[in-house]
Amino acid sequence: MVSPLSAVRSARKVAGDIAGKRFASDISITRTGKPIIRVEGGRSSLGGHTATVFGATGQLGRYIVNRLARQGCTVVVPFREEMAKRHLKVTGDLGRIVFVEYDLHNTPSIEASVRHSDVVYNLVGRDYPTKNFSLADVHVEGTERIVEAVAKYDVDRYIHVSSHSANPHSKSEFYATKVGPTCLRVMHLILTAIVLQGHGEQVARSIFPETTLVRPAPMFGFEDNLLLKLASVLNLFTANSMQERFWPVHSIDVGAALEKMLYDDSTAGETFELYGPREYSMAQVAAMVDKEIFKQRRHMNVPKAILKPIAGILNRALWWHTLSADEVEREFMDQVIDPEAKTFKDLGIEPGDIANFTYHYLQGFRSQNYYDLPPATEKEKREDKKYIHVLDEL
Repeated sequence: MVSPLSAVRSARKVAGDIAGKRFASDISITRTGKPIIRVEGGRSSLGGHTATVFGATGQLGRYIVNRLARQGCTVVVPFREEMAKRHLKVTGDLGRIVFVEYDLHNTPSIEASVRHSDVVYNLVGRDYPTKNFSLADVHVEGTERIVEAVAKYDVDRYIHVSSHSANPHSKSEFYATKVGPTCLRVMHLILTAIVLQGHGEQVARSIFPETTLVRPAPMFGFEDNLLLKLASVLNLFTANSMQERFWPVHSIDVGAALEKMLYDDSTAGETFELYGPREYSMAQVAAMVDKEIFKQRRHMNVPKAILKPIAGILNRALWWHTLSADEVEREFMDQVIDPEAKTFKDLGIEPGDIANFTYHYLQGFRSQNYYDLPPATEKEKREDKKYIHVLDEL
């Protein structure tokens, strides 16, 4: 006769064996041979990944940090300013989000942020130069330090978020420095191999061959630099009559893509162009914004020869951002898409159209007289149906 104690032990063993079994789809093997388990249970689940997200305090950071935390990952968030990281404390359960203070000029602090991680995301970017950091400091030298730390500690995956239209020959310093780490320093050594191809991000792969490159289009969402900027009363001047054309993409869609890349080993070493389903001019987006907030924002066109030097002086003299000379230069550049790069379609994601989200992000700019009115797009649909109904009666 089996004793009650033995029965309990046997039951525990069987339960443990059952709990320990996982489907093959839940387990992936990293390039270093370490098994990583993907947990679908949401928060409070323990996953095998430890992810470092540089630049997590920016617009895109909150989405990828929250998605990784929901999968049970431990997310390391390097930060520079104490107040800038507050909103990330609640993006995961207690203990899931780990904050590490770092300086982009300080290599040991960068290494401390990645040494325990098996995936590193680099979202670091700056639209305009500051007194402490030039665009080259951030996009070139800073990224080089991060990639070298990733290679030093043999991190399994490195996902580098660059920019659309990145080109070492661009008139825009932003697009030129976004081409990839160490590009400016070693450009004279690899002109024939890299620069002539226009893909400077390959320099990152010379340090870490499995680098996944991501080039998102101008993003819209909370705290964006598109919809909210156009709705602001301070956005007064333009140099190109808002004629630059691009394919705006939702921040949430880009965050979903970055999460999928982690669990899909086939994305390692690939380049992705992430852009929305429709092309718009800045003037068309501005018209949508005005229609949604029931206000007419004035955008005064100033010749480039006048606005660019003024913007450069203001950017250097003021401690808060207004407009930089490089941003004026970018107004004359349409988005360039690499036809050989992969897209959302390769990740099984259908990106959203900006026209369907203007109400969600701009309702707060309405006056109290229009605040409770439906979205402009729904109002237009109702008017179209009414017009069609009248035509049918005739």
